[in-house]
Amino acid sequence: MNDRKKLLHTLLDMAERMLLSGAEIYRVEDTIARMGTASGASDMNVFVIISSIVITMTFPDGETITETRRVTKAASNDFTVLEQLNHLSRQYCMEPFSWQELEQRLAETAETHEHPLSLYAGSALASGGFAVFFGGSVWDGLAAGVLGVLIGLVQKKVRGFFPNTVSFNLACAFAAGCLTGLLTMLFPVLHFGMIMIGDIMLLIPGVAITVSVRDMLVGDTISGSLRLIESILCAVSLAYGFILAIMATGAGA
Repeated sequence: MNDRKKLLHTLLDMAERMLLSGAEIYRVEDTIARMGTASGASDMNVFVIISSIVITMTFPDGETITETRRVTKAASNDFTVLEQLNHLSRQYCMEPFSWQELEQRLAETAETHEHPLSLYAGSALASGGFAVFFGGSVWDGLAAGVLGVLIGLVQKKVRGFFPNTVSFNLACAFAAGCLTGLLTMLFPVLHFGMIMIGDIMLLIPGVAITVSVRDMLVGDTISGSLRLIESILCAVSLAYGFILAIMATGAGA
């Protein structure tokens, strides 16, 4: 009985990790249901929304155990970790192992991090590329790339200090807008709008909006609606952050 409760707790960890890595609701529910069935449960009931996970396992001897977990952290889009979790779930379903080994492998996956240089290089390339793509000069692209690296650094080092994504986006957009305004005042050859367009691409919740619509299309209306509302609030906070920066610096007006 104790082992079953430990297994259920580990499955909750797995579900939470998948949800926070950007997995769709139906993917989380289906994965946990398959893993529970593979572990010996005769019936699995899994209910997931972006803020809560409920798992009920019924075993052939009639025992039923249930556990609920409140998810307070903001989800991100770490598809590298998500792919590793999917691989782990497939291995477990093919050849189930003990909950201790599952917990250990899950911890190893959680400790896997990409090299910081890849994040900063990607941020610079994305922000600089979009700035040039939308009509900016090479200098605009370089400036956007430099600010993109700073945004990537803030996302990695500072994001955890904010209570939610909305407040983080507001503060990050305001800081990026002020730095952009300062650069355009120091170097008149730069264009505020082009640099801003490039940098805002790093913060726009485009993937989250797409996933929310997909959730609603497959029947997860509650989760899809919540994720869509959260994404819209994040986008609005970005707009207000840059507006406040424009008002504070007078650039781009």
